[in-house]
Amino acid sequence: MDAENFFTPSFLRAIKENTEASFRSIMAEPSTGIYTFEMLQPQFCKKLMSEVDSFERWVRGTKLRIMRPSTMNKHGVVLEDFGLETMLDRFMSDIIHPISRVFYSEFGGSSLDSHHGFVVEYGISKDLELGLHVDDAEVSLNVCLGKEFSGGEVFFQGVRCEEHVLSIAQPGEIFNYSHVPGHAILHPGRQRHGARPTTSGNRMNLIIWCRSSAFRELKKYQRDFPSWCGECKRKKKERARLSLMVSQQELLKREI
Repeated sequence: MDAENFFTPSFLRAIKENTEASFRSIMAEPSTGIYTFEMLQPQFCKKLMSEVDSFERWVRGTKLRIMRPSTMNKHGVVLEDFGLETMLDRFMSDIIHPISRVFYSEFGGSSLDSHHGFVVEYGISKDLELGLHVDDAEVSLNVCLGKEFSGGEVFFQGVRCEEHVLSIAQPGEIFNYSHVPGHAILHPGRQRHGARPTTSGNRMNLIIWCRSSAFRELKKYQRDFPSWCGECKRKKKERARLSLMVSQQELLKREI
């Protein structure tokens, strides 16, 4: 993988320095645990979109049935299906893992060991929008490749465990992000999100779900509140508040 042809110079410098300070120097954190940054060179975005278009034409011509990116996407391709698995391996090990180790250790970011990479397509004749969901991933990378489009903003509504995935979002958890070609957004897979309707044009996004088998195994034996679930933290805080209130009432009774 010729990194200079893939990534912007500022992003490449940060990865080579491989420190929290270097990562933060190129990133914004508009909402807790959600990071945005310029990442891919325009020529790489165009090349990848061209490869996807060619693959789609070949599929239509041969009338083959292919696996789509997810159960929620009817348009797009899985990158492993046309020989890009090695590229995805390098993306995860050399690019996503160093960043995740710093920012997402509580989500298994230090032990990522598998991935699912795909390109999704949105537009009037493609998928228009995407409902609220969580990814089958510990860490998710979403990079807009192009093309010309309007609408399609990503909306976020907080990190949740399996038990609380349908709970109400708190005001501080709600965040909207507008795609910019070549720019990435990195977030925990358990961060609830969706995509608003694309109102004109067509948009392609590169998405890589990164997974940790060790983290998933540990979750099976978790008995306490997950430290990363927004609703679990809210309930734990509420229990602590009620416990303190009961203790204070007991003290008042004794004094009386």
